[in-house]
Amino acid sequence: MRLRAILAVAVLVTGLGTTVHAEAEVRPTPAPVIASGTEGFQFADPEIVATGLDVPWGLDFLPDGSALVAQRDQGSVVRVRPGRPPVPVARIPGVVADGEGGLLGLAVSPRYPRDRWVYVCFTTASDIRITRFRLSAPQTQQVILSGLTRASIHNGGRIAFGPDGLLYAGIGDAAVPANAQSLASRNGKILRIRPNGGIPADNPFPGSPIYSYGHRNVQGLAWDPRGRLFATEFGQAMWDEVNVIVRGGNYGWPIVEGPSNDPRFRAPVVVWPPAQASPSGAAFANGTLFVAALRGARLWAVPVSAAGTVGTPSAELTGVYGRLRTVELAPDGSLWVTTSNRDDNGTPTPVDDRILRFTTGERQPPPAGRSGSHAADSGQP
Repeated sequence: MRLRAILAVAVLVTGLGTTVHAEAEVRPTPAPVIASGTEGFQFADPEIVATGLDVPWGLDFLPDGSALVAQRDQGSVVRVRPGRPPVPVARIPGVVADGEGGLLGLAVSPRYPRDRWVYVCFTTASDIRITRFRLSAPQTQQVILSGLTRASIHNGGRIAFGPDGLLYAGIGDAAVPANAQSLASRNGKILRIRPNGGIPADNPFPGSPIYSYGHRNVQGLAWDPRGRLFATEFGQAMWDEVNVIVRGGNYGWPIVEGPSNDPRFRAPVVVWPPAQASPSGAAFANGTLFVAALRGARLWAVPVSAAGTVGTPSAELTGVYGRLRTVELAPDGSLWVTTSNRDDNGTPTPVDDRILRFTTGERQPPPAGRSGSHAADSGQP
């Protein structure tokens, strides 16, 4: 099936590609998508918060507004504040970085003022696991979830707390597509667990951390102000995706890639040719889902209405800073974006990798995933 240029909106296509889509795969280049609008952020005038980082991957904020940033290949965490150099605060024991593996997602507990927990997702020599630690004793790691299959590609790795106070994790199919449809495997899934690693009683599959399945490689999780979960996903050869995630939903991989009329599967709300995306991190601000694109080397702005209707995306920062990995909304309403030019797929400048900070001049409400609300089933810290 020939790859066709699109204006970054879903179209009805079916079929399955035959090549493996890692983060840097070379594929036919379609016609460019024309960018428009800034969604209120001053994208032409960023503050450079940090330089000289080594593949900044996970990023989340402490209550004082500083950020903790996971460096993938070093297996280390640094604390970043505007106007100050990054400060090393932790080295995570057991991290093994090769291919797309290493220290990946990072999430600060929504109860941090009380419990002081910081959560990380990483690859070891044998598995993918999620642990938690306190900055006062970073070498003391408490394992929350382990035994997930790792590979040199398709590890996923994004973790984030939802509005329900539970921890969500995007886990890739570990380059074994059949994992995604098998409920016996936790790979190719979005997982949902309590902060202490327990299984929520209202998960769709009793006794299982699986929340949704049929995923290839999810690296972005973000909730809109109404609490709807959006996830970004790497496709194989035709379409990268944004999906609205529902409890127990099947998103089709590897049976379908991109849009489908098959009633068994949930269709994406946005698709892009991989040359324009290879989407990783995601964040909501100003009624907009922002998506950081690796191969596409741009920041996608996807308008989402209060009713959940998705509009036509526009592209920002196209080609200006290279590969973009993570985007997060800070407590002060600024938008933080990390580059990923030192991940062996980019062309780094002497100051890479960087963290960019964009402002609007107005304070934004906190993201839904950091609302601090907790369902009755969220469990003890």
